[in-house]
Order: sequence, then C-alpha cells, then structure tokens
Amino acid sequence: MSPTPATSAQDAVQPPEKVGGVGAIVVAAGQGLRAGQPLPKQFALWRGKPVIRHSVETLVRAGITPVLVVIPEGTEHVATSALAGLEGVHFTNGGDSRQDSVRRGLEALASHAPSQVLIHDAARPALPMPVLERLLEALASQPGAIPVLPVPDSLTHIEIDADMPVMGAPARREDLRRVQTPQAFRFAEILSAHREWDGPLTASDDAQVAQANGLTIALIEGDEALHKLTYAADFATEAPLMRVGTGYDVHALVEGEELWLAGIRIEHTHGLSGHSDADVAIHALVDAMLGAVGAGDIGQHFPPSDPQWRGAASDQFLAHAAKLAGEAGYRLGNADLTIICEAPKIGPHREAMRQRLAAILNVDPVLISVKATTTEKLGFTGRSEGIAAQAAVCMVRS
Repeated sequence: MSPTPATSAQDAVQPPEKVGGVGAIVVAAGQGLRAGQPLPKQFALWRGKPVIRHSVETLVRAGITPVLVVIPEGTEHVATSALAGLEGVHFTNGGDSRQDSVRRGLEALASHAPSQVLIHDAARPALPMPVLERLLEALASQPGAIPVLPVPDSLTHIEIDADMPVMGAPARREDLRRVQTPQAFRFAEILSAHREWDGPLTASDDAQVAQANGLTIALIEGDEALHKLTYAADFATEAPLMRVGTGYDVHALVEGEELWLAGIRIEHTHGLSGHSDADVAIHALVDAMLGAVGAGDIGQHFPPSDPQWRGAASDQFLAHAAKLAGEAGYRLGNADLTIICEAPKIGPHREAMRQRLAAILNVDPVLISVKATTTEKLGFTGRSEGIAAQAAVCMVRS
C-alpha cells in the first residue's frame, strides 16, 4: 500500500492482519529551523533524496512493517511526496513535544501492535543495518536497547562567576556515552511508559521515558554514520569531496578546414569538420567536466542545430563548462586528455596545449595533462580519416 496521509492517531494505521513482529515509528514532527532549509529539514534534500526517505527506505528494506511516520500538521502532501512508492508506510500528526509525538505514534499502532518497536529520529538519515540487528538481538533479554558511542572529548561542568560561565569540576568521560536512535523496545512496555510519563515536556529521548518507568535499557554499539542533521553546515557539506567525469569525441579530417586542437591552431594538410571549430580535444574535455557535475553534455548546451555556434571557437564551450561546475560547487582538480591520431604530431604542441587549456580554465598548467597516441594504422584514425580524443577529469569541491 502506498503512503496515505492521516489526520489523527485513531485512523492513522491499517496494518497487516498478523499481530507481532517489528514495527517502527519515525519521528518527523519538528520544524528543523536551525538547519536553514526552506522547509522542515526532514523534507529537505540530502544526498539527492528527502532526508526522511533515507531511513524509511532502510526500514522498509529490512522488512519492518508497519512504519509509522509522525509529521507536523499540514504537511501531509509533502510527506506523501517524499515517501511515494514505499509500501507499508503510514502517517499521523505529532504533538507539542517530541515525547507527545512519540506517544501519539504508539497509540496509533496500539490496536494492531507489533511485539517490538523501533523509534527513530528522521534527522538521522543514515541507518546502518548492523545497528538494527544489534538492537533487536538485545531485545531478546532486555525490554529496551539503545545505540551509544563513547565521548572522545574532555568534559567539564559549567559554573557561573560574575555572570560569566567558567570551568567547574571535571566530568569522567569514561562514564558517559552519546545516545543515538533508533531505540528499540518491547511495544507494550514502552507504550505503558509513555502513557504514565509525568516528567518534563522536553524528555530528551524514549530511553529516558522508559527508564523513568523502571525499564532496564541495554546499551549496544552505535555508529558514527547515525549523525544527526542539525545545522545548515550539515547540508552544505553533503556533496561529495570529488567527482569524476569522462568524455570522448570524434571529428572527420577534411581538406579546406583549419585544424584546431586543445585551443591552438596547428598547420596541417587537413582540418576537422564540425559545426563549430570542431576542436575534438576541447569537446572531449567539456563533456568530461559536464559529466562530472551531472550537467549533461556539450550537445545540450551548444546544439549543432543552433546557427550561432557555426564556426565558434570551442574555448567558450570549455569556459562555460567551468562556470557550470563552479556554480555546482566544484573546481578542476586535474584533467587528463588523450588525442588519438596518426598526424599531425602532437608532441611539439603539447606544452602550448597545456598552457592554453589552463588559461581558458584559469588554473595552473600543472593540473592539465595532454597525451597522444596512435592506433597503429588501424581504424579511421589509423587511415587519417579523423581524429579522436578522450578526457578524464577529477572535480573537487570548492
């Protein structure tokens, strides 16, 4: 069944007939204002998908059903869109606090309760399967289990001196752990704990609620991948540190045309035929750069059917590719270009080519490699009917 929005806990879930197994509640009812996104962070894009979809997909893939997602009131449409196509996913609205939102989720599952439940924060999109396995193994002997990690930094208490915080007594980091989600519980016991909770509205997590109700909570090994997305920087740095692209191009050699290769004109008996100046080396490099940043290919940006590019110098194509890469947050790490032909000889022009390409891209020539090879008289390049070029680039995050 596709996700369907629900407006109350009472009609939120229509789970399978069987009772038992493992269900999940994904808490996504916050506003996420600190993340600096145009919509609540759980619905913002992270690594190409809405944040919330990452963990929900993992839960569905693990065979956990139902998965109940607790969302802010009025966001049913965006939540349904973010999780479209996932089976066994349902929604209910959250409350004024995290604890209230979880309780509403538990109540929504109560009529067809699973025997065990995972409670997870949507702001932790990466959800390693080994953590799920360790949590469920722990529930065989304990009513609750949570993933934790050691505290690597020195710790201290805060004291106030003349309205200024100062260092107080040191804290033993050996006795402390960082708490993550998902947290796993036997369903009946965590539901009872939430129903009886009379602590502050700001209960930090469900383990606190469970412990206050007398439940023993097992600690299992967490994972750094469970990092919580909180600030704008968590989204700004989610792009890969580097991206790789490749390009390949071919043009025919004909009489009566100028020969342009890698941005320089070479005296030769024949030139390359094409809509622009047919600089096969630059064209391959442009495709490699565009491909690395997911910006299509040279034909999309400079279609041969457009008369404005007839006879155009290809250096503007390369400059445009560099501009698009920069707008995507990347700059050239290095480029490796291979020109395939029998003639002319590339060696005497190699350094001039490197200098010209570096000038177009506004980079140090050390980042540009130009090589040449032949096909030992085989094929169209071996018969001097055309010239081919292939390029590989590494684009690094600016």
